[in-house]
Amino acid sequence: MTTIAPAPTKRVRHSSGLRRSASPIALLALWQVASTTGVLPADKLSPPSDVVRALVDLWQAGTLQDAIGTSVQRVLVGFTIGAAVGVTLALVAGLTRLGEDAVDPPMQMLRTLPHFGLLPLFILWFGIDETPKIALIALGVAFPLYVNTFAGIRGVDPKLVEAGRALGLSWSERIRHVILPGALPSALVGLRLSLGVAWLTLIVAEQINTTAGIGYLVSDAASFSRTDEVVGGLLVYSVLGLLTDSLVRLIERKALAWRIG
Repeated sequence: MTTIAPAPTKRVRHSSGLRRSASPIALLALWQVASTTGVLPADKLSPPSDVVRALVDLWQAGTLQDAIGTSVQRVLVGFTIGAAVGVTLALVAGLTRLGEDAVDPPMQMLRTLPHFGLLPLFILWFGIDETPKIALIALGVAFPLYVNTFAGIRGVDPKLVEAGRALGLSWSERIRHVILPGALPSALVGLRLSLGVAWLTLIVAEQINTTAGIGYLVSDAASFSRTDEVVGGLLVYSVLGLLTDSLVRLIERKALAWRIG
């Protein structure tokens, strides 16, 4: 008699969430104790209680909401452009040999360049407003999505493609029903990596000639040695990155539910 393992329940997922949150809470507690006992001087690294207090003050003043809104907008615009370019080029290179010969060599060359080093060039090209920041984010996003989506397309089992052809599927139908679903796991990995790069790039981009955003708050606080606001701004960056990663993980569980079992 074959027994079927029950699907994960909400209680199991809730327990997993508690386990995942245990180590961050322990680190925060250790940080607070080290600050209270003087192991970590407050002028070097403010304790969590001061960081939370600083964030609450910024929130009550309305400054934090405005900064978060500006930074999120930059990431959304840059990510949308970079994702569209990366996925489109991956499809062109992955679906045809001619496309691979035309697209893949320059993409492999360009992705080895440190894209942060291109910021001065972008400033010369686009000026000092929002455009170079968004362009830098888009560039950082495009390559992980391209590489992973391209690898996913080329990693689809040829036997499945042949089976689709044997069943009478047209070329476009084989792409839609066989190749793209087979490439989806790799593409979602690229999506997670790209979102991480987007937030990392934003941190650098917002340190240069900006008057709004989380990076501006961090730079302004650093100039006055307000370590609580500096650490608070970095914490906001990390929370936003974690939230977007969690969103992709949720999409991954829904989209790849067929892999369970």
